[in-house]
Amino acid sequence: MTPASREHLTDWLALTLAPGLGPRRIGQLVERFGSAAGVRAAGRSALAEAGVSNAAITALDSPDQSRVHDALAWAEHAGADLLTPELDAYPPRLRELPAAPPLLFVRGDKALLSEPQIAVVGSRNPTAGGAETARDFAGYLAGLGLVITSGLALGVDAAAHRGALDTGRTVAVLGTGPDRVYPAAHRDLARRIAADGALVSEFLPGTGPHASHFPQRNRIISGLSLGTLVVEAAVGSGSLITARLASEQGREVFAIPGSIHNPLARGCHALIRQGAKLVDSADQILEELGAQLAAYLDDSTAKQEPTPAAQPHAERGLDDDHRRLLSCMGYDPIAPDDLIARTGLPAFEIASMLLLLELQGHVVSHPGGRYSRGGPPRHPPADA
Repeated sequence: MTPASREHLTDWLALTLAPGLGPRRIGQLVERFGSAAGVRAAGRSALAEAGVSNAAITALDSPDQSRVHDALAWAEHAGADLLTPELDAYPPRLRELPAAPPLLFVRGDKALLSEPQIAVVGSRNPTAGGAETARDFAGYLAGLGLVITSGLALGVDAAAHRGALDTGRTVAVLGTGPDRVYPAAHRDLARRIAADGALVSEFLPGTGPHASHFPQRNRIISGLSLGTLVVEAAVGSGSLITARLASEQGREVFAIPGSIHNPLARGCHALIRQGAKLVDSADQILEELGAQLAAYLDDSTAKQEPTPAAQPHAERGLDDDHRRLLSCMGYDPIAPDDLIARTGLPAFEIASMLLLLELQGHVVSHPGGRYSRGGPPRHPPADA
């Protein structure tokens, strides 16, 4: 890192460390004084006239040197970058935001932040079908060249990251400093993302998880992306905050509907009532974003394989009884006794058929011994 780079980054770090100066206020000051260096050089009277507190002015003159040193030292590591809005590598979609992050700590490929992205978010405790849907949609879209962006949380976030890594690239936006992983159970996943994608944080090294950080992080997830897809979300879910922020930022919002009996579908249904696009196929996302994606995606590529949830379950290799059982199930959880009544098949045959169908991915089991049709198998049955 050159002395000029260190000085440039120090100016931005000083702004970030000054008490009472959030991202929006920092952006306003930089616009008023021309640059981060211009803010620090403005003088006490000019800053006071701009509404900066005495404590913040003092901090700008003498920032916490230990935290500045730690941040600059972190940026010296291989594969690490510290971006500011004045740098060309800073993602242009974030630069448009009124509360653009003054700093972005990036581990991995920083160029991904400027590529077309789709955010995939949802419940931390999704149903098995919801997690599979998130993984399938993310994998399909990533396979076409889109970057999948999410928040590294449990549940839908993790499923989306893993699906994207199966076929392409992903960005994880952290609610901690760049040297922390939360939840700790995702350390291996974070390492994979840093190697084959990017980890991003606006928080300085050493910053642990705090409840207020995650809504703040969500504006980056939605801000980086052309659109946000909500897979499963209860009413009051943090995913709905991301969707609201996406709408306020002028981004598209997509929601996957679910069973009226599934409480994790109610947040998606609420979004649809509020104007989110209902989608049951990844191609519908591509169609909605077609004009913005035209420069990045080859239409012929998008037609090479079926989209998740765009076709019925692959039923090759199943006999008539198995197909009839599937047709009788529907997509809401159902008890085996009800299947016996609907099909007229004996209990032992129903049990055997459900086991086979679950192993092949046609059926998802639910608490209480109930079953419903699942998504298409990730791989066709061996006898297909």
